[in-house]
Parts: sequence; C-alpha cells; structure tokens
Amino acid sequence: MEFLANPDAATLSPVALFLQADWVVKAVMLGLILASIWTWAIIIGFWATIGKVRRGSERFEADYRKAADIDAFFSANADNPLPVAKVLGAGVAEWRRSTAGKRVDKEGTRERLATAMGAASAHEIDRLSDRLNVLATVGSVAPFVGLFGTVWGIMRSFTAIAGAQNSSLAVVAPGIAEALFATAIGLFAAIPAVIAYNRFSHGVNRIEARLNRFADGFHATLSRQLDAGD
Repeated sequence: MEFLANPDAATLSPVALFLQADWVVKAVMLGLILASIWTWAIIIGFWATIGKVRRGSERFEADYRKAADIDAFFSANADNPLPVAKVLGAGVAEWRRSTAGKRVDKEGTRERLATAMGAASAHEIDRLSDRLNVLATVGSVAPFVGLFGTVWGIMRSFTAIAGAQNSSLAVVAPGIAEALFATAIGLFAAIPAVIAYNRFSHGVNRIEARLNRFADGFHATLSRQLDAGD
C-alpha cells in the first residue's frame, strides 16, 4: 500500500517516460509517433477514397448498361476520374484508332483492345494503391524500431546498475520502463498499419477484379460490332 501512495509512481506516465528517456530513445519514440500519425492519415484518406471509387463505379456501370449510344455515353463521361471511366476511355480510343482505316484487322483490333484496357486497368490500380506500400513498411519496420529502443533502454539499465553498484528496482526500473514504452509505441504504430494494409489490399483486389470484368464485357461488345461489320 505504501507503493500506491508513493508520488514517484506518477513517473510511469507516458509523458514522464518520454521526458526521462535519453536522446536515442526519444528519437525512436518520436519517429514511431510520427509514423503512427502518418499511418492514420493514410488510413482515413484511403478509406474515403476506396469507398468513393466503389460507389462511383456502381453508378457508372449502371448508367453504362442503360446507355443506348456508347459514343455519347463516353463523351458525357470523358472527364470522369473514376478508374472504370479510364478503362472505358482506353477502349474507345483504341477502337477509334483501329477502325479508322478502310480495312480493319479484326484479330489485331481485338488484341489491341484487350491490351489497351488491360494497361489502363493496371495503371489505375497502381495509382489507387500507391500509398499502401507505406502501410506495409510501417507494419513491418515499426516493431523492430521499437525493439531497438527496448534494447537501448535495457543497456542503459545495465549501465546504471554498474555505475551505482546497485541492482535494486529503483535503479533499473526507469530504463526498463522506457524500453517497454518504446516497444508499446512500435506496436501501436504497426498493428493498425498491418490491419489496414490487409483490408485495403483486399478492397483494391476487388476493384481490380471489377475493372477486369468491365473490360471483358466492353471488349465483348466491341467484338460483336466487329463481327456485325461483315
């Protein structure tokens, strides 16, 4: 009960642990805190972006299925920033180039359409998932950075023991507490990053599959138009 009443117990607060740490552990803690803030900023921004893309794609595809004239629909959505609109634009652009001449190479046109829309889909997925590598990096590196702070804090504890020639808890506790706090901050930064990376990767994969399905359907529509031109 005397320990509970001891005012020195307050030194185990996060702020006190940070202030009493040496500059190496402070640098580790600050770096991990900044990484955590950056991670949460990416998580919030990516969550909003992927939700907007998913809802917009649903509306776009519904409007596309209702459209009677693909050229008119494309003209009305020429400036649409959605990935599915970019895939449609790539297909229409390649179709116009490949059918502009008097003689149309049907098999070559089909191959070029598939290549153009596949490249547009891959480009949009790369652009959409650009910052996922940050989450992967933080999730894999942050625990080891925290572990470095842990090792450094324990080394300080052993140095304090040697200097004071005393192995009591009062001598070793501050360094060990700093070490464990650095580990905790590393996990606090890494765990949300890993969870978000896995979740968002799944979302990006679903969008990619959706783009590929749309491209396949549009390719089939244009292929039928080629056959109807005989």
